[in-house]
Amino acid sequence: MLRTNTCGELTLNDLGKMVTLCGWVQKSRDLGGTTFMDVRDRYGITQLVFNDETTAEIKELARTLGREFVIKATGKVIERSNKNLKIPTGEIEIAVAELEILNQSKIPPFLIEDETDGGEELRAKYRYLDLRRNPIRNNLILRHKMAQEIRKYLDGLDFIEVETPVLIKSTPEGARDFVVPSRMNPGEFYALPQSPQTFKQLLMVSGFDRYFQIVKCFRDEDLRADRQPEFTQIDCEMSFITQEDILNVFEGLVRTLFKNVKGINLIEVPRMTYAEAMRLYGSDKPDTRFGMQFVELKNTIKSASEAPLLWRGGGEATFPVFEQAELIVGINAKNCASYTRKQLDELTDYIKRPQIGATGLIYLRYNLDGTLKSSVDKFYSEEDLKNWATAFEAEPGDLMLLLAGKKEKTRKQLNELRLEMGTRLGLRDKNTFSPLWVLDFPLLEWDEETERYHAMHHPFTSPKPEDLTLLETNPGEVRANAYDLVINGTEVGGGSIRIHDKSLQALMFKHLGFSAEEAQKQFGFLLDAFEFGAPPHGGLAFGFDRLCSIFAGLDSIRDVIAFPKNNSGRDVMIDSPSTIDQKQLNELKIKTTA
Repeated sequence: MLRTNTCGELTLNDLGKMVTLCGWVQKSRDLGGTTFMDVRDRYGITQLVFNDETTAEIKELARTLGREFVIKATGKVIERSNKNLKIPTGEIEIAVAELEILNQSKIPPFLIEDETDGGEELRAKYRYLDLRRNPIRNNLILRHKMAQEIRKYLDGLDFIEVETPVLIKSTPEGARDFVVPSRMNPGEFYALPQSPQTFKQLLMVSGFDRYFQIVKCFRDEDLRADRQPEFTQIDCEMSFITQEDILNVFEGLVRTLFKNVKGINLIEVPRMTYAEAMRLYGSDKPDTRFGMQFVELKNTIKSASEAPLLWRGGGEATFPVFEQAELIVGINAKNCASYTRKQLDELTDYIKRPQIGATGLIYLRYNLDGTLKSSVDKFYSEEDLKNWATAFEAEPGDLMLLLAGKKEKTRKQLNELRLEMGTRLGLRDKNTFSPLWVLDFPLLEWDEETERYHAMHHPFTSPKPEDLTLLETNPGEVRANAYDLVINGTEVGGGSIRIHDKSLQALMFKHLGFSAEEAQKQFGFLLDAFEFGAPPHGGLAFGFDRLCSIFAGLDSIRDVIAFPKNNSGRDVMIDSPSTIDQKQLNELKIKTTA
């Protein structure tokens, strides 16, 4: 080894030792007769000192070192006179007796510091430099620790880690596949797996009983903070189990991760049905770190036809927005009655953004003096407004925010407003963790564009046995044996009990619009396998990147991935994707028109 110690381990216990350190120059301070230099490696920082006892030759060499030079320094461990108790090595320094430059460095394009001056795109281009920074490196160390804990936990429960193929068959359901041309089979293509779903089911048919894999998956979809074209799943499957077994095993995994990685003892994870989540939060992945649950007012608000009211100028009045709404729903923002007109206008502008699409916001203030003031109070009496406040369980000082319109759309809009209010009020603390199981998802969802049902999870999800008869009469009402684990408003994992019967799987394909021939062509291998004694089975897959980002307190998964892509799916460091040589295209029998 070129070094005797790392830059993060020497303490007062090592005083007097001769040591050799290797690392990168973090910074240097030349005080005339004495030069202090910080040398850094993956483990920490140690201060070097070049003083009166250092030879003139070495002192001169030290003055030539720039940031990020790679050096080797040998010297005696001595006690620092000016201690830095913020770092483990802050009570000692190395009086350098020998110095060697292992490699020089150009001036870095941004500061290699915890707080850097480099923008996101610049740091992505020089990702190998960005990875030298403590925050990014610590994220990857956290990811490593989590992977080790996962393997240890699952191995202790007799799970077997099995690798599944990366070059597979393209399927039409779900997101777009990334496809790979086959040179040996001209005109035919592999696909990269969106998940190992069918393979893990085949492993259950094979009798492997308990399988897991920390596996790369690929989806050709539009990107955002929590999406990458390639991502990592903790993929798991079990045989001869019920839904309850799966929830208990993988809740145990999450609790183990929190305890061993974060030092947090989670209480039992609460459960909520999909229907409840949509009714109370307008989302199938609600952030339950704070309350502000939805309150529906359709039955509380009387229409003008039931109780005619007078305009202030005379005549009967109605409020068309409420009169025509399928749903009137709101949230109670505690202690926000003092919000100014400007603040309310900001909230209105926020929900009017195209990505949310609301047409307006209605408010009701419950003033500290007990009076009520609403943006629609000319349409409603004081008694009406009191009934609204009662429905919200409001107290003086509270602000109620209401939306009205079509049920599904309005709930989604109010969910965005609720999250915004939670952020503004500081209720979404990254150091607070609120996990939740969401159960009983719909089996199918209607797609207006294709005018047919699609599987909400995937085509292999089992319907609840008691809902089977609805498949023919009311498919949209069929519930699935499906479940998601949500933490702080982010879906970190999901799964289901699978179909293991060929006839039921064929029926499912039929309702998804597959002909018998299409189903056989796409999934014949799985249907055939079900004829050879497939056991009841089910499983779950965690988004490992998302789980790591939550543990690291990050909004984006990019900084828990060593070499991520940008929002355009590009790796700007290696300039990928890129064109390929015409010779390769000819070998693959491919012509491009782009």
